[in-house]
Amino acid sequence: MRVLIVDDEPLARTVIRNHLRAHSGVEIAAECESGSVAIAAISSLAPDLIFLDVQMPEIDGFGVIEAIGPERQPGIVFVTAFDQYAVRAFEVHALDYLLKPFDRERFDAAFAHARQSMRRHDWADRLSSLVLQTRGQHLERFIVRDAGRVFFLPAGEIDWIEAQGNYVKLHGGGRTHLLREAMGALESRLDPRRFRRIHRSSIVNLDAIRELRPCFHGDYEVLLRDGTVLKLSHRLRSNLEQDAAGVL
Repeated sequence: MRVLIVDDEPLARTVIRNHLRAHSGVEIAAECESGSVAIAAISSLAPDLIFLDVQMPEIDGFGVIEAIGPERQPGIVFVTAFDQYAVRAFEVHALDYLLKPFDRERFDAAFAHARQSMRRHDWADRLSSLVLQTRGQHLERFIVRDAGRVFFLPAGEIDWIEAQGNYVKLHGGGRTHLLREAMGALESRLDPRRFRRIHRSSIVNLDAIRELRPCFHGDYEVLLRDGTVLKLSHRLRSNLEQDAAGVL
């Protein structure tokens, strides 16, 4: 595991470095004293895990995460002396939150949790890639993690997909499932003969469309088989035009 230490305080970096040396299979890729240096290091070194301070000059820890983007984000363990950032930290999917000063036991627990979480995600991601490769260039099944389980969900059972920040929410069969993937990245993996983007925050399964309802100013609503009503963006209207030839 390649680890990056990001903190503007030399003593804090030393403490983390010393704790990490007690763990096998760990390579400290670099130590960064600022957010800007960290952004460059993440791009060039591609670490697996970052111990990231929140309050730093110029670019803080959340600024680092925003700059690198969800597709390149490694595992994050926040390290800070302030507890008021905890909720926001987990909103950006941090693996853990270390409150300074912490002892060796608390650090080891955070590191073990991060390592275990990353192994689970890595295994499922590899499985997802294998499914994609064996099924051709378009995604036929989703790999869904739920309460410790990992199961397959056929793409045809999905009615529509909703953007949720760095996640997407799959809707189908009266249930929802949350996946950690950006909307744009997922769209590129879906079969355009089956799925179309109709709004910046929604992708629809064409087989799930029951009705197109005209609204004011030439806009349309999309009624799905489960009763869900979605807005058809005027900008993305062309995505449905060829499938509703002469209607729109």
